[in-house]
Amino acid sequence: MEIPSEQQIASICSHCNKAIPAQNFDLHIVHCSRNLERCKICGDMIPRKHAEEHYIKTHAPVTCTLCSETVERETLALHKGEFCPQRIVTCEYCEFPLPAVDLFKHQEVCGNRTEYCHLCHKYIRLRERTGHENRCHGSFNGTTVGTSRDFIAPGREEVGGRRQVPHYFSRKNLLLTIAVAGFAVLLGSLFFQREADKQLHH
Repeated sequence: MEIPSEQQIASICSHCNKAIPAQNFDLHIVHCSRNLERCKICGDMIPRKHAEEHYIKTHAPVTCTLCSETVERETLALHKGEFCPQRIVTCEYCEFPLPAVDLFKHQEVCGNRTEYCHLCHKYIRLRERTGHENRCHGSFNGTTVGTSRDFIAPGREEVGGRRQVPHYFSRKNLLLTIAVAGFAVLLGSLFFQREADKQLHH
């Protein structure tokens, strides 16, 4: 039977829990207990002189670059993706990107905008669009009806990527103003012409 050599015999260090060869054990115990300490958070053995640096770089709470809130390092990604009030989200009605903290107020206004329904020829609030199409139209000739956002009613052409509100009343007002102004100019010219004729006859 082969007798194990001194190099093959190992003992467990009570400080770091590592198996240490017998010939190095006494020297290791002195060095280990004097220079190393176990991190209370992750359990790694860290040089005592680097313990604070290890904590700061690995475990210390961090500041969110978006909202300046201090969060645990392990939850930073979840905070930025799900809970940060300054994370960027998109409006469900216009798909405009904006901070999450502003989303509710924006959608309150945006959802009250109207778009033209090409099937019933009515203007429907965006917040009611899905319910309107499901309730009033469902499927059309065996095919699914597209959303009203896919269609643009006359007078609501896209300008700069945004659909414009019809200007029927403003156009009528403009035509009326032009007509009144033209009539006033005509009356004025007739008045001055008569005055000029009177002066010539005197």
